[in-house]
Amino acid sequence: MAENDETATWFADDVATFGDRLLAAREAAGLGQAELASKLGVRDKTLAAWEEDLAEPRGNRLQMLAGMLNVSLRWLLTGIGDDVAEPGAAPSLTLPARLVLADIARIRQDMRKLASDLEQAEDRLNLLLLAEEAGTP
Repeated sequence: MAENDETATWFADDVATFGDRLLAAREAAGLGQAELASKLGVRDKTLAAWEEDLAEPRGNRLQMLAGMLNVSLRWLLTGIGDDVAEPGAAPSLTLPARLVLADIARIRQDMRKLASDLEQAEDRLNLLLLAEEAGTP
């Protein structure tokens, strides 16, 4: 590949870090750092630290990032799989659609947490009912 070929050199999978992939995906989505940080509910410097590989997001933010940026979670974390579109390429999903996908991922995570809480409450209730049947308070 020619070194001056922008589409060949704009992003190198073999040396990219998580921060590099996040930055590339954000730019491919046409989002500024402050805009993405706001949509994620984090401070600008938090997102900057992720892009500079000084910190890493938690799991729920990773899912939101992947949805908003229209990349797979696997690619974002490891670089394996389909990567982001080249600069100037039309994104496959609009920003509003990616935001809805991120909302769905967040709601799904919330539902899993609620299901776990419900299961724990049911277990405690079952123990109380067994204790009452046995005649102990």
